[in-house]
Amino acid sequence: MAKIMIVDTSYDHFEGTTKSTGLWLGELVHFYDHFNNSDHHIDVFSIQGGHTPIDPVSLGRLMLDKVTKQYYQDEQFMTMLANSKPLSEAVPEHYDVIYFTGGHGVMFDFPENNAIQQAIKTIYKQGGIVSAVCHGVSALLNVTMDSGKYFIDGKHVTGFSNTEEILANRNNLVPFKLESELKKHHARYSKALVPFRPYVKVDNRLVTGQNPQSPKQVAEAVEQLLNK
Repeated sequence: MAKIMIVDTSYDHFEGTTKSTGLWLGELVHFYDHFNNSDHHIDVFSIQGGHTPIDPVSLGRLMLDKVTKQYYQDEQFMTMLANSKPLSEAVPEHYDVIYFTGGHGVMFDFPENNAIQQAIKTIYKQGGIVSAVCHGVSALLNVTMDSGKYFIDGKHVTGFSNTEEILANRNNLVPFKLESELKKHHARYSKALVPFRPYVKVDNRLVTGQNPQSPKQVAEAVEQLLNK
C-alpha cells in the first residue's frame, strides 16, 4: 500500500489586501479522488493545521466541476479539511509520495517553509515521488540539496504560467511570478501552447502540473511511477 501525504495552504488572503484566496479545491480533489481507494493511504496536512481556507473562485459555478462538487458536498471530507493536521506533525519518512496543491495562498506560505523543504528532500532521497500542481510548484523553489544546488536545477518542470496569471487577473496581487522564479532557479520550465489546458512534466521522480486543469493528469503520472 502506497502512503501519500498531501499538503495544502493555510493562507486565506493576498498579502496587503483583504482579497480572499486559499486552496484551489479541485486541485486537491482530483488528485485525492484518483488515489481514494484501498490500495493507497492518504493523509492531508496544511501548513498550520486546523481550518483549510478555500479560494472562493474555485467554488464558482464555472469552476466547480462534478467531482469537486461531490467532495464539497461531502460532510466527512469537508470536516477533514476543517480539522487538517499541521505539517509539523508529519513524518515524511513514512511516505512514498508527497503532493502539493495549489491556489494562490500557497505563494505566501510554501516557498520559505522549512518543514516543506525537509519533507521534499527526505521523500526524494529515500526513492519517493515529489509532485505538485499549479502554484503548489512554488513549494519546490527554495529546496537545496547537499551539493548546494537547487532541487529543481536542471529539472524539467511546469507550473502556473505568467500568461495564465495575467488572464486570471491576479498579476498585480501575487508576490512573484511562478514561471519567472522557476527559470531563475535554473529549472527547465515548459508549458502548454494554449493557456488553461492540462499539461504535466515528469522528470525522474518529480511530477509537476501546470494549472487547475492538470491535477488528474499529475495523479495518473504519479501512479505510473508507483507501478514501476
